[in-house]
Amino acid sequence: MVILAIDTSTKVCSAAVIATSGQTGANTSEVIASRIDRESGNHAKLLPVFIDELLTIIRQKGLKLDAVTLSEGPGSYTGLRIGTSTAKGLCYGLDVPLIPIPTTEVLCAAVKKSHSSLASNLLPLIDARRMEVYTALYDAQIQPLTEIRAVVVESRDSLTSNSEAVYFFGDGAEKCREILESETWQFVPDIVPNAACMGELAEAKWKAEKALKTPNEVAYYEPFYLKEFMAAKSHIKGLE
Repeated sequence: MVILAIDTSTKVCSAAVIATSGQTGANTSEVIASRIDRESGNHAKLLPVFIDELLTIIRQKGLKLDAVTLSEGPGSYTGLRIGTSTAKGLCYGLDVPLIPIPTTEVLCAAVKKSHSSLASNLLPLIDARRMEVYTALYDAQIQPLTEIRAVVVESRDSLTSNSEAVYFFGDGAEKCREILESETWQFVPDIVPNAACMGELAEAKWKAEKALKTPNEVAYYEPFYLKEFMAAKSHIKGLE
């Protein structure tokens, strides 16, 4: 399979073209090309440019796009809207299915790619402001041990009662480091959701028939916000 991967769930914006093995029982993937911006948070400006460049590479190599995979959240409300609308437009225009992947799993795939020897439980933490995070606990094979939820971090017990060793990471991890780090809870820095890490996850979900394959399915798909969007009160006179 040739898959176009998109992630706009945090301030990081990334996209990639990935070729997966397509063989039963094999989970290997090759990143043909990728783009990532870690700083600007200007997804609406950057993502169309990234995708145009990647689609050009696909055409130049004579490849056929088989699916679009999307980091579906939880995360930034605005970022998720941008990524979702772009992915849905591509699926309609190119007549390919959409494969949504939870951002917590994308983070786990990113930490496994950069630290392949990690054998303990994985705890991605996505910043939800103040001391709140979006999180779920996974085993070393990125199989979920808990549901994804929003948690106000007060102690390790507020995240999991599991007594095994844990690696925690993501843009919500640094602010919790003082509370969480111990001999068995280890912080992994500089881990961000990256579209280039989504190939094997997308292939696995495709094989499990978790892709949105019909136009009607794609039309009614929404990002995984987890919490309802709360608009801040305007400070501009007349817009209160």
